[in-house]
Amino acid sequence: MSNTLHIRAADVNDIATIREIATITWPVAYGSYISKAQLDYMLDMMYSSTSLQDQMNKGHQFYIAEQNFKPIGFASVSKEANNTCKLNKLYVLPTAQKTGAGKSLLFKTIDYATSHSANCLYLQVNKQNNAQHFYSKHGFRVSEAAVLDIGGGFVMDDYIMELVFKN
Repeated sequence: MSNTLHIRAADVNDIATIREIATITWPVAYGSYISKAQLDYMLDMMYSSTSLQDQMNKGHQFYIAEQNFKPIGFASVSKEANNTCKLNKLYVLPTAQKTGAGKSLLFKTIDYATSHSANCLYLQVNKQNNAQHFYSKHGFRVSEAAVLDIGGGFVMDDYIMELVFKN
């Protein structure tokens, strides 16, 4: 049996799939350094059906990674001010990590940014998240550190990383 990996554009019909992957992935990715209360708050804030619909309506492009036709990850990218794009989300199920899905999703968001003539693609990553090494390996560099109030008495303690495109 082949192990076919496919990246496709997502739409509103994929909201339940995106929510399911986030709900499975987030506790594994962040559970050791973000409280359960903050995890629940952020999942509701960013991944409720209404929130995901709103993000799509605002032009965020979502992609789904499928392995053998089964969704295993997703990413979201958006066009931002000053000729930039932002990688908003990139998550792969813990059981599907190291399959190339994350790299393929990342490259799809880079393609999106370059096709929109962005001068850079930037993202936020928690300072304790090992994903920063993945992004560094693919050319992203820390441009600043930021502590961002997200409401509910919670903050995100992140690095802003960017991949600058050559003109």
